[in-house]
Amino acid sequence: MANFFAKGLLLSVAFGLLTACNDTETRPQLDIDGKTMGTFYSVKISGQLSESRQQLQQEIDALLEQANDDISTYRANSVLSRFNQSRSAEPQPIPRGMADIILTAQRIGRDTGGAMDITVGPLVNLWGFGPDKRPVTIPSQRQIDAAKNDIGLQHLKLIADQRGEWLQKDLPDLYVDLSTLGEGYGVDQLVKLMARKGITNYLVSVGGAVSSRGVNGQGKPWRVAIQKPTDRENAVQALVDLHGYGISTAGSYRNYFEQKGQRYSHVIDPTTGRPIVHQLVSATVIAPTALEADGWDTGLMVLGTEKALKLAQEKGLAVYLIGKTDNGFTAVMTPQFKAFLVQ
Repeated sequence: MANFFAKGLLLSVAFGLLTACNDTETRPQLDIDGKTMGTFYSVKISGQLSESRQQLQQEIDALLEQANDDISTYRANSVLSRFNQSRSAEPQPIPRGMADIILTAQRIGRDTGGAMDITVGPLVNLWGFGPDKRPVTIPSQRQIDAAKNDIGLQHLKLIADQRGEWLQKDLPDLYVDLSTLGEGYGVDQLVKLMARKGITNYLVSVGGAVSSRGVNGQGKPWRVAIQKPTDRENAVQALVDLHGYGISTAGSYRNYFEQKGQRYSHVIDPTTGRPIVHQLVSATVIAPTALEADGWDTGLMVLGTEKALKLAQEKGLAVYLIGKTDNGFTAVMTPQFKAFLVQ
């Protein structure tokens, strides 16, 4: 699967679970869908628009194309790819949006003790889950150790002043991969577009990241379903009202390979250099922005249930974790998440 972002669509809009009352005012609803970042985007708007559907879709596509041109590791000439290709230790100019992503990644990386590390790309590629995909082989410990020598957030410096933003590395082979936050960033860009246009009733999604505001075409709050960790579509684990927040889910059960009876997840632990082996299979985070949610879910997935839950409680995060047991699946959540849950 040539996916720029490998999280998968683990959230869905729960239209089929909504029942409209007879006295609820219906309104026009516009659905715009497309492809971006190796996955799909969706924009749903209720109410009248001041412009044509075609014009709005062109603006959406242009916005997401710009995001790709900035942070895609699959485009050789993107800003991020040029930074990765360079072996220079000199600061390189980057756009403001990319700087915002890196700043968020650095903070969450520190808070998770390095579990969320945007420089883990060499390990992701080594295991066959990055843009440099190769025939599936199990890397040797020597290969893993060599790749680990080229990673680490401490080797990446973000510089900002009144003139702009720059990114600097002190390892020539340092490789930055923003795919763990890209979907959330794309969603937040769409949210800003809606605000600029005065659109107050919408649900926008890019891959596994979603944000919403207002009501749908039935006059009801938009609801998002967290899917059960199975390959069955529409297997709903929980239902939430976002109330203007962003949500993102990371899972380990849809992007993997198997060899000799062993399953290897695309979620790589930077500490061990190997795919995670614990029983946490899904981490969902609700945060003020989709970017924030998208950064936290991956870090929590790497940590595993106990460490993730403890950290989420310390930070006051709205988190929902699904783990695998011998008897099926079990879910735990923080009190902050429960506030969004549809009972």
